[in-house]
Amino acid sequence: MGNSLKIAIIGYGKMGREIEKFATSNGHKVVCIIDKDDDWEKLSAQAQVAIEFSVPEAAFNNIMRCFEVNLPVVCGTTGWYKNLAQATTRCMENGQTLFYAPNFSLGMNIFFETNRHLASIIGNFEGYKPSITETHHTQKLDAPSGTAIHLANQLIEQHCGFSGWKLRNGEVTDNSVIPIEAFRIEKVPGTHLVIWEGQNDTLEIKHTAHNRSGFAQGALLAAQWVWQKKGVYTMKDLLNL
Repeated sequence: MGNSLKIAIIGYGKMGREIEKFATSNGHKVVCIIDKDDDWEKLSAQAQVAIEFSVPEAAFNNIMRCFEVNLPVVCGTTGWYKNLAQATTRCMENGQTLFYAPNFSLGMNIFFETNRHLASIIGNFEGYKPSITETHHTQKLDAPSGTAIHLANQLIEQHCGFSGWKLRNGEVTDNSVIPIEAFRIEKVPGTHLVIWEGQNDTLEIKHTAHNRSGFAQGALLAAQWVWQKKGVYTMKDLLNL
């Protein structure tokens, strides 16, 4: 996977462990792991980039702590984007580096482009109503997933008939709102389904992650791509989409 990096892993849950395994097997060195507040004392000056997969309530502060020590950060945590504008401003004002993505899977990012293009085509016709379903493992804390929210926002951007999305706890009666259903099932890395229901037919596009390796691969690719850059980047920049 190109040049070897010295990596700090922030968050040592399932994704943190998968990134550690994938990084070391591809010639990178994990120089420190931060999983609780006291662990910041272990942050190594050798680290060239941090990869952050923690929890929504900790992600913004973790990013700020990386900025404080001039450490580029690749963030895969979702559910913290209410602070994204603030993080972007701090990053740009202080010459730091942030790469964030709701999903690091290369296949999912192709799916994003398919979703955007399909919505732009359907926007030329009447009679199709979208909905989104996402299924993840029971340890995932945010619902709906950041990926599902991104998919919904793409539909809103590309189709003038929709103004928002809502997590479906019952029937969504507002036709301008896109319903999202979130399911939590053991040992499911992630499945996303976008449905366009019409009177005469139904269109569906679906992405199913078989394991977490694809997310780890994407995060490592992002780290290699971004660590010598300054600014705020996403997978669209990495993949030139």
